[in-house]
Amino acid sequence: MALRIQLSDNEKMLVRHNRLKHVKVVVRRKMEVLWLLHHGHTRSKAAVITGVARGTVQRYVADYRKGGLEALFRSERTVPVSEMEDHREILPASFRETPLRSVAEAAERIERLTGLRRGPSQVRQFLKRNGLRWQRLAAIPVPPKKVWTSMWRNSSDFTRNS
Repeated sequence: MALRIQLSDNEKMLVRHNRLKHVKVVVRRKMEVLWLLHHGHTRSKAAVITGVARGTVQRYVADYRKGGLEALFRSERTVPVSEMEDHREILPASFRETPLRSVAEAAERIERLTGLRRGPSQVRQFLKRNGLRWQRLAAIPVPPKKVWTSMWRNSSDFTRNS
């Protein structure tokens, strides 16, 4: 079933321009889907041509029907935020003050300072995001232990018993 979208002349001009020249790739894709639907393609065909899922095409159409082109220009992506981000100043300062030996020690200190228990993967990601990185330390070279021997040998060593 073709879901034909009727665009006004103003909307046609905006969609035609923004499907090729908009700064955000997501908005260009949405405009391309709208353009294809306006020209009579099916949702499935529009999805194949633009490389998105059919459900995504349906979501774009629903957004357009609710809020017009303005709804398609907004790209509201939400990124989950870790609870540890609330402690961004305290934790790195503590780690710099007293360096860590392992991720397990970092997780233990995070739990002690904030009350948040996190696994090794999350702790590593947090440390990396906040500019902390592991440094490999080499052993400090120690000169070999010197054994002092007398430079003068016993005179008996040089004499032959004949």
